[in-house]
Amino acid sequence: MKFNLIDREKWKRKEYFEHYYSQVPCTYSMTVKIDITKIIKSGRKIYPAMLYYLTKTVNINDEFRVSFNKTGKLGIFDELIPCYTVFNKTTETFSNIWTEYKENYDDFYTEYKKDIEIFGSVNKMEAKSNVPDNVFFVSMIPWETFDGFNLNIQKDYKYLLPIFTMGKYYNIDEKYMLPLAIQVHHSVCDGFHVCRFVQNLKSFIEM
Repeated sequence: MKFNLIDREKWKRKEYFEHYYSQVPCTYSMTVKIDITKIIKSGRKIYPAMLYYLTKTVNINDEFRVSFNKTGKLGIFDELIPCYTVFNKTTETFSNIWTEYKENYDDFYTEYKKDIEIFGSVNKMEAKSNVPDNVFFVSMIPWETFDGFNLNIQKDYKYLLPIFTMGKYYNIDEKYMLPLAIQVHHSVCDGFHVCRFVQNLKSFIEM
C-alpha cells in the first residue's frame, strides 16, 4: 500500500479543497438505486459481491482515495480495501471486519469467507484487529429499503474517504434494485465524481 502525497500548490483542486475543507466545511450524501439483477441471477451472495464491486470502483477513482495520513499530510492511497459490518443476532450489535482486496472476484470471496469464518462470531466492535490505514467503510441495513440515508458524524469534516450504506433490495419491473447511500467530502469529491462512480459501479456489475 502506497500513499502518494499531494502538492497542494500544484493540485487542480486546491481552490475547491480549501473552500469546502476550511472555509465552508461540507460533506454530502447521495442515495442511488443499483440494479443487482445480474448478481442475484449469478447465484452470488449480495454482500460480498457488492463489497467487491465497490472496492473495484473505488480503486479506479482517485477522488475516492484522497485522505490524510497519520502525520496529517494530504495524499492519495494507491489502493483501498473494505472494512464492513457484520450483524450479531444474539447481541443485536455489529462487528467490523476488513478483508484484503483481490482483483479476481473468486479470490476475494475466498478471503471474505475466511474472515467471516474466523471473525464473524467475535462479539466486539473491532472483530478483526490491526485495521490498516487504507480502509473505507461499508455497512448494510438489510431489514428495510430506503430512499435516503445520511450519516451525521461530529468529526466527519476532517474525514475525506467515502462511506457506503446499503439497504434491503426489492423487486420492480422484474429487476432487483438495491438502495446505496454514498457519503463523501465535498472538498475532494463533487457531484460529477459521484455520478461517474455510480456509472462505473453499474458497468462493473453488468460485465
